[in-house]
Amino acid sequence: MRFSVATLAAFALVDHATADLHSLAVAAGKKYFGTATDNNELADSSYTAITKVVGNFGQITPGNGQKWDSTEPTQGKFQYAYADVVPNFAKANGQILRCHTLLYRSQIPSWLTGGSWTKDSLTAVIRTHIENLVGHYKGQCYPWDVVNEAIDDSGNYRDTVFNTVLGLDYLTLAFNTAHASDPAAKLYYNDYNIENPNAKQKKTIELVKFIQDAGAPIHGVGLQGHFLVGSMPSQEDLESAANSFTALGVDVAYTELDVKFTSLPYTGAGLQSQAEAYVSVINACLNVERCVGWTVWDWTDKYSWVPGTFPGQGGACLFDNNLKPKPAYTAVRSALAAAAKKA
Repeated sequence: MRFSVATLAAFALVDHATADLHSLAVAAGKKYFGTATDNNELADSSYTAITKVVGNFGQITPGNGQKWDSTEPTQGKFQYAYADVVPNFAKANGQILRCHTLLYRSQIPSWLTGGSWTKDSLTAVIRTHIENLVGHYKGQCYPWDVVNEAIDDSGNYRDTVFNTVLGLDYLTLAFNTAHASDPAAKLYYNDYNIENPNAKQKKTIELVKFIQDAGAPIHGVGLQGHFLVGSMPSQEDLESAANSFTALGVDVAYTELDVKFTSLPYTGAGLQSQAEAYVSVINACLNVERCVGWTVWDWTDKYSWVPGTFPGQGGACLFDNNLKPKPAYTAVRSALAAAAKKA
């Protein structure tokens, strides 16, 4: 898809009040279009006014509040005042809650990473954490990201405290415990760079099969979808990778979607390329029956994670720093509207 200069200029005039991406996604046959958010962002009234409208974003993911270092910073002592902020926001506005995440290689407390664990003692710690956290949110979470980023970029299992002590049994432990704690919640494995065929994506297929063969429940694979302008997989490859997971009998979802510029400032041509990249992800999901929806890893550059992690890079979101829609937003909206019309 190529956009003319006139079309790009028109995109800039779109008012944010028309940002009905979730409504269009549902009309097109998907479950949601949503966004991640975080506690500090919800203090911004202009941002919140857009985020809270279900027609805009019908699903919410807490960016950090439910992670281990926030919920159990001291062993056995759970705290939820911080973690509850985003879930309470979603509940108040009637938005689907994607809960994120139970076991992750990062953002875990030093008492966990530095402990001298046996298999039995670490098993007990993991079970206690998951039972408490999932139990606290029982009935609120459409899915949980149970395990996050267990595979490295070369397609090998990461040397985390979980894998080092328990081997791959920690995977089945996590999924079984989460299911027992909230049988109604969908359970996902979530990772980046598995959106197109490669070694990491193939290892993820093995991971899903391992969990299934062990008799543990797994219902979906989260395709994070952190892409680069100018280095985008083809739509065909996106669909191929997604279909390789759904062939295993699980759903897929784009869970952390953004498309960043590796150098700034971006150009008009760059904005066109970004819009095309976003549309390829939208269309790939539309063409995969068990792709349930999309979550952007925030909707505005004002609160994007990218500049803080990759200095000099950014511009990854659908709206700019001033909460104004970029060409990518209108391209996404047009793609969803076209699909809704055909549905």
